[in-house]
Amino acid sequence: MPSPLSADRPAQEPPEREAVDALISRTLRLRGDMDAVRRDTVVIDEEDPQLRWRRALCDLAVHHLDDLGTHLGQLREGLPPRSPERAEGASAREGAQDAAETGAPRRDDRPRPGSLIGRVGSAEWNLLTDGVSWSEELFQIFGRPPEAGPLSLDELPSMLLAEDQPLLTALVTDCLVDGKPIEGEFRILRADGRMRTLHMMGEPVLDPDGCTASMWAVLRDVSELRRSQQAVRRNHDSLRHREHRARTEHRLAVELQEAVLPPWRGSLRLPSQGPGALDIAAHYLPSESSSHIGGVWYDALEMPDGRTLLTVGDLTGHGIQATSAMAILLGALRGMAVAGIEPGVLMGHLNQLLETSVQPALGSALCCRLDPATGTLAWAQAGHPAPLLFRDGEGRPLPAPDGVLLGAASGVAYEQDEVHLLPGDVLVLYTDGLNRHCDRGAGPDALLALAPRFAQARSAQECLRTVVAEFGDRERLDDACVLIARLGA
Repeated sequence: MPSPLSADRPAQEPPEREAVDALISRTLRLRGDMDAVRRDTVVIDEEDPQLRWRRALCDLAVHHLDDLGTHLGQLREGLPPRSPERAEGASAREGAQDAAETGAPRRDDRPRPGSLIGRVGSAEWNLLTDGVSWSEELFQIFGRPPEAGPLSLDELPSMLLAEDQPLLTALVTDCLVDGKPIEGEFRILRADGRMRTLHMMGEPVLDPDGCTASMWAVLRDVSELRRSQQAVRRNHDSLRHREHRARTEHRLAVELQEAVLPPWRGSLRLPSQGPGALDIAAHYLPSESSSHIGGVWYDALEMPDGRTLLTVGDLTGHGIQATSAMAILLGALRGMAVAGIEPGVLMGHLNQLLETSVQPALGSALCCRLDPATGTLAWAQAGHPAPLLFRDGEGRPLPAPDGVLLGAASGVAYEQDEVHLLPGDVLVLYTDGLNRHCDRGAGPDALLALAPRFAQARSAQECLRTVVAEFGDRERLDDACVLIARLGA
């Protein structure tokens, strides 16, 4: 129902019907465009908070547009009617324009039957006559038949939830006693058991003496709108929580990786003195997504008997789980190597450790033990690329002894092989993430092609710079590492 005018406020001129019709047409076209966007944001993975949040935002935008269309439709219904000729011509123009611009039949802009979203009703409570007047829409919002009559201000709180009743009392007091405009929201429980959220805006209507004669209010059902807003907030909070957790886990994974991998950076000489020492250099290469910290490791360690341990490996998975499993495995490997356990037997123990782990995983590993006095390299592998031996400007992979992935089978034996190294030989140990998804394909070919450049290098560090220059900028889905050992004279 239209608002009564306050005695001290002049009436505003109503908007032209043509202007309202134009707004309705623009709202309908925008609503069609929004439908297209919403179809493109179909949630495939219900566990993805990013997709759920985007879908909730689309739903909220649709609710707002439906709300706006309903308001404009009600506004047009309250305007003076056009002449039949103008109304018929304008309707034809609007229908043709909507069909041409959206490619779809013109939507009905009237409120949908039974729909409560965006519905607005009005009421007036007269203090002088105790009369109450409700619009038809307000009866529908409250789920109350018109023959039951409108509710007085004394009866109205009975439909509110108990916790919302003091708010309504305060709003009415501000309006009637203090003469203030009011605005607030409360929830009602209808006779059919449905709870609705109403937004109320009201103002006092003054008599010629400036005293409050009645209270007039507009009540809008915002239940669906508030539900959509809550869905947006929930999904946004879920997304922020997931991002925060991912950042925290990534930080912990990086810190754990830095703590577990060898403390030396650059080059290392093992043993530090004597003939046949190894010149060693190693490097970690992150994946194209730096958040994917995996279970990659490399290490070089001098044993109590004077021999040198070289190892690289990679566990499946990413994040703190993979990094923590790598820390356990590398710690066990170091301990068994120091205890003098040979590479083949050592691999069997690592396999058993992974198999009995609380968090099962698969892994590939390479374990080499070099005797600098004789140049003998004993080694074993578990589903891992074989070491590459570079000698006299040529490179080749060493023939691999049998060995399945760690954690893949129970009670398996790992073969061990030996090879004799000569002074000046370069040995390259790497994880398969180094070659994966590069232009020159998988396998060791790209590394073997570096043999002439390795022959000219004077140290393991120079060889490593060559590898990093070749592979460092390439996109890879997994992180990787490379360890290079050069046998001195």
